[in-house]
Amino acid sequence: MLNSHIIVFRLSAMGDVAMCVPVIRAILKTYPNTKITMVTQRRFVPIFDGLKNVDFITPDLKNKHKTPIGLYNLFSQILRLRPTHIADLHQVIRTKLLMAYFKRYFWIKQAKIDKGRASKKRLTKKKLKTLIPLTPQIFRYAQVFEKLGFPISLSNDEIPVMPKFSKFKELNFENHRKIIGIAPFAAHESKQYPLDLMQKIVANLQRDYNVVLFGFGDYEKNKLDVWADASKNVINSVGMFELGEEIQLIALLNLMISMDSANGHLASNYNVPVITLWGSTHPCLGFTPFGQPKENSIVSNRSRFPFIPTSVYGNKKVKGYEDVMRTIDPKLVIDLAYKILNN
Repeated sequence: MLNSHIIVFRLSAMGDVAMCVPVIRAILKTYPNTKITMVTQRRFVPIFDGLKNVDFITPDLKNKHKTPIGLYNLFSQILRLRPTHIADLHQVIRTKLLMAYFKRYFWIKQAKIDKGRASKKRLTKKKLKTLIPLTPQIFRYAQVFEKLGFPISLSNDEIPVMPKFSKFKELNFENHRKIIGIAPFAAHESKQYPLDLMQKIVANLQRDYNVVLFGFGDYEKNKLDVWADASKNVINSVGMFELGEEIQLIALLNLMISMDSANGHLASNYNVPVITLWGSTHPCLGFTPFGQPKENSIVSNRSRFPFIPTSVYGNKKVKGYEDVMRTIDPKLVIDLAYKILNN
């Protein structure tokens, strides 16, 4: 469509924002005269590096735009951009209110995501169940644009050329081995692989590959420093780079190993193979990194823990299910990593 301007709401979380990228790429490829303005957090802007025709509005949700009056001011700011379409990829209280403000402007077409809440609720009940895969989140995003009149295909995703990672020398690797990224932490404990087991994976893989550890904050940095100090082939990247630089580094990896977390999505956006480890959540809920083969998702043992998945986001704890991820043998992860890297 000529001269279309789509406002896209996705305020958080990082992984969900990262999943927007292949869809936005497909929109811009299919409809090159379309302009997109992402409404998201300022810290997430680097996730969209390399995309042309994308602008940003970065609301201050903790202060300036926290209240309904603040959100109305945000609405007024958006309205001045003369949008033709609004896509709500989030559907939370804030974006629902913003959509309501736009309702009387009937010539601005609106569409919102169907999160499939009822289906997800059924699949996470504490009972025996048959796991029927739900529509992946990225395709739910695509459906929103289809409702707006912008159907797309995600089958021919074109990976942009990332700018050269200028700080590669700071990694101080002494050889030219392949590089594995490992992101051992997750937002919730129920989907985080036990650190003692992950340390075994790191110790094995560093014998033949360089390993870059990813995390955030002082706690994670201090934990990972211990691992990095044990081998010259292991680098702890926490605190070394800004997010944009970190994404450039991720794009250079030969493999990423992550939890059900943002790092897997950031890597898959650049066609990096991703192994994901799953605890209380499960691939059937639709949050696997885009374009990754099914066998790259290693799930906890449902024979021993038949109620899995017990949570959509990993924020719900179930008594007796604290150690589900200990059913994932480190050797399984190591063998899959070697298989991918030697293919």
